[in-house]
This record gives sequence, structure tokens and C-alpha cells, in this order.
Amino acid sequence: MVWWALQSRAIHLICRAGFSVTAGGFSPLLMPEDPKRPRREERLMAPKIGTHNGTFHCDEALACYLLRTLEPYRDSEIIRTRDPQLLSQCDVVVDVGGEYDPSRNRYDHHQRSFCETMNSLYPDKPWLTKLSSAGLVYAHFGAQILATLLGTDDEDPIIPVLYDKMYENFVEEIDAIDNGILQFDGEPRYNISTTLSSRIGHLNPRWNEPDQDTDAGFRKAMELAGTEFVSRLDFYHRSWLPARALVEEAIRQRFQVDNSGEVVVLAQGGCPWKEHLFQVEKEMGLEKQIKYVLYPDQSAQWRVQCVPTGPNTFQNRSVITSHNQNCSSTACTPGLYTEIAETAIS
Repeated sequence: MVWWALQSRAIHLICRAGFSVTAGGFSPLLMPEDPKRPRREERLMAPKIGTHNGTFHCDEALACYLLRTLEPYRDSEIIRTRDPQLLSQCDVVVDVGGEYDPSRNRYDHHQRSFCETMNSLYPDKPWLTKLSSAGLVYAHFGAQILATLLGTDDEDPIIPVLYDKMYENFVEEIDAIDNGILQFDGEPRYNISTTLSSRIGHLNPRWNEPDQDTDAGFRKAMELAGTEFVSRLDFYHRSWLPARALVEEAIRQRFQVDNSGEVVVLAQGGCPWKEHLFQVEKEMGLEKQIKYVLYPDQSAQWRVQCVPTGPNTFQNRSVITSHNQNCSSTACTPGLYTEIAETAIS
């Protein structure tokens, strides 16, 4: 039901993203005979989100989509222009205008003076990547956006966790690519050309196409960016977050498993535990590192896995041997681990 609600919400929001640019102005993409077509006075009163015309990129497509999830901008028009006079009439302007001023809802990042990162705006955040218009909108409205999409309150304790996760694993990449920031120094071994930013870039008209109108492509770009954002949020909400809860509970109960505190038992197998274990250890400030994780597999057989020294290494904190002098008396052999696990969850 949660996924269906998110999908329905995404479709509803995406459908509102249609627009066209004509010589006479800007209007939603509704046929003239459509009885739902808003009257001219209604269109003039609708909120306006301004962004640049011409070639579009992933950052402003996502920024516009995210803004339109919020109640104040839900029925807003998208004004694609570089005309300062038209932009001055917009309620929000993203990725154009040469101005970053949150008090006036201006979110451009192209001016030479701009150097904001998540860390500079919020010192408790670790990310040092220069923000794009997507990152700026997310930085200022992200908690509200996530709460709206999930149908909860922005004071819900899951929101800060998902806020950080979505930035680190979705938005930051878009910020970096738009600002030309590479992941690493040196020459890459191969090229990655299927990122969200790349796919949105390919929605622009080809240089040799007779029709160079970018408005239809921008509508598709908003739809693509929004769909992927909602899909990733749903995954973290319904899969990643429950796995964290499972790992956190196992860590809290670790002394009921073994008095060393170095062994945890997951009540359910198959969940991704490593990232969560490292994070929860850090958050809880554990004096002793956890060395072993036990969990049942799909055949109801118990498995024992050593905890690695880090998220991206095959080196372990300890090894399982028949006579491991570093283990407590109840945690020395793989056979005894099974007894520990079965006792812990019985």
C-alpha cells in the first residue's frame, strides 16, 4: 500500500509538470477544448517557478519537480526563460538569475561568489560537494519534501535519517556532476554514461534535428527525475530503514547473546547489515567493536559471518577458529555459535 500510495502521488505530481512556452506567454499543457483548462485570471494567480530555457540539465529538472511536491507550489507554472523581468515575477527561481538568496527564494549556483555546500549551510552535515540548484532546493526544503511524499510529518524521526541518506546517495551525485566535480583524481578506467544526469541530458533535442524546442524534453526530464527520486525514497523507506531497525535492535541485545558484547544475532536473514552496523556502532559510541554476526539463511540454517574492518574491504576484525583466544568461553567455535543464536531468539 505504501508503494502504491507513493506511485500514485508521483503520477499525480508528474502530471502537473506539463507546460508549454508560446509567444504569448506560458500555460499548462491542456488542449483548448479541455473544460479543465484554467481561465487566464487563474493562470495569472498561480505560483510561478522560474528556470532557464534552452538546454536543460538534471539539477533544475529535479529542483522543479521537488518544489512542485510542496503545497505552496503544487499548482505552479514552470517559466523557462532568461529574461530578468519575467524571472522577477516568479515566486521561486532555480538555476538561473545569478543569485542565491533563500529569503527571496532565489536558488542559482552559477555566480562566481557561490561556494555553498551542505556542510557550509549545516555544519553538522559532512558533505563538501558544491551544491547545484537541486542540492539547494533539497537543502532548504528536503525535510518537507520527504514528509510530504511519505505522508508523514517533518518531525517524524525517520525524516532526518532519510534526508541524509537521500542526499548522500541521490542528490549529491547530481550536484557534483552539474558542477563538474569528479569522484576521484586521475584517469578513470572506463566511462559511466548511464547516470540519471546523462539520461536526462539525452532528452535534449539533437543538434541536427529540425525542431529545437526543449520544452517537451524538459517535461520528460522532470518526470524521469521525479520518478527515480520517489522510487529511491520508497526503497530506503521500506527496505533499507527496516534493515537498520533490525541491526540496531540486535546490537542493543548483544549482551544477551554473549557477555563479550562482540556477537550479534539478527532475527531475520537476508537484510543488508554491514553499513548499518558501522553506522550504529558510531552513533552509540561502542567501546568494543562487534566481531561476529549470526543470522538464519533461507534454509533455516544458521550462518556466521565475521565483521569486516570497513565497508569496502575483505579484511575482517577477527577470524573464526576452533581455539580463538580472543573470544569468550561461549563464543569460540562455529558450532557453539549455533547454540548462541538459537538461544538468543527463542
